[in-house]
Amino acid sequence: MDRDTDEGFFMATVDDQQYYTPPQIARHLGVKHDTVLTWIHGHELQAVNLAARSGGQRPRWRISRQALDDFLSRRSASPPPKTRQRRRQPDNVITFY
Repeated sequence: MDRDTDEGFFMATVDDQQYYTPPQIARHLGVKHDTVLTWIHGHELQAVNLAARSGGQRPRWRISRQALDDFLSRRSASPPPKTRQRRRQPDNVITFY
């Protein structure tokens, strides 16, 4: 496992996959650490728990670069659909239906 830097924070590299910790993601996105954990627990952000035992030990979450990119692309703002403006009818026209 190598440790590299990318965009100002450290990452772990395993088999050419880059992994980040929740505090690293929080600093990178400018949110709180708890917000990243909420995304993980809500299954919005895919993460892997590297703790030896899932029951009694504190979780050690790692987020892959691919999972982060997928999460960001799903949350990116898309432009609203174009709506056609209705033509305004002149005031002197009477409409019969």
